[in-house]
Amino acid sequence: MRQSIFSIETNENIAKDVYRMTLSGDTSDITAPGQFVNIQLDGFYLRRPISVCDWGDGKLTLIYKILGRGTQAMSRYSAGAKLDILTGLGNGFDVEKAGNNPVLAGGGVGVPPMYGLAKRLRAMGKNVTVVMGFASKEDVFYEEELAALGCTVRVATVDGSYGTKGFVTDLMDSAYSYSYACGPIPMLKAVYDKLDCSGEYSFEERMGCGFGACMGCSCKTKYGSLRICKDGPVLEKEIIVW
Repeated sequence: MRQSIFSIETNENIAKDVYRMTLSGDTSDITAPGQFVNIQLDGFYLRRPISVCDWGDGKLTLIYKILGRGTQAMSRYSAGAKLDILTGLGNGFDVEKAGNNPVLAGGGVGVPPMYGLAKRLRAMGKNVTVVMGFASKEDVFYEEELAALGCTVRVATVDGSYGTKGFVTDLMDSAYSYSYACGPIPMLKAVYDKLDCSGEYSFEERMGCGFGACMGCSCKTKYGSLRICKDGPVLEKEIIVW
């Protein structure tokens, strides 16, 4: 974990209530896709945990959705503003387990870490399928960016206004070597039930400290309670208890 000051380069709206923030700063403690950062915002006591979309060469890309006062405040930050950020938090996804044809499932704001993961899997020569689920057409983002990496990209919307009407599980078959998923609990459970292959699932929990001290984000597993911020947010499929 590293505490650093980052400078905002851009902070732009890319879908309904969804923003992409690019920053410059020390990214050396970010070592795996699926890790997150914890951002100090002016006027707020607790930091805001945001998953890493992409990183490298002193550049950091974050995608977040306005869900409360903190993320609303983030959306108002302009280029040139400075942010105090804890980086290198969480365990991230293990790309070595992917096999030749992994599937990546992202639901809503669970999509951003799938980009960083897909980018690194494609660099390893993997045949990557990405399935993304959103509520409606106005919520869809990063389809083109993932396709540009060479991924097979499929999109579902609950209301059928874009792509396939339904959920990410409606876009899946059973011929995958490994699965990675990030999104709301019902989506993760549906993917878990749908696929026979092993995998890793990234969980979203409300956090206090973000680095394992407060125990506020603990969840049950086959090996007892684990902290989502420190022992996760990525958990292996075989240890998950629903």
